[in-house]
Amino acid sequence: MKRLFMLIGVALALVSGFAIGHGGGLDSSGCHHDNKNGGYHCHR
Repeated sequence: MKRLFMLIGVALALVSGFAIGHGGGLDSSGCHHDNKNGGYHCHR
């Protein structure tokens, strides 16, 4: 049982690394154009 919790913990740690946001490029309103998907969206 302890090994199962360790494996789940490691899996969550690995997956959470993919949830990192981008580093910037926001205008004065906190928004930017999404060149990959198209459109315009805000982060603030």
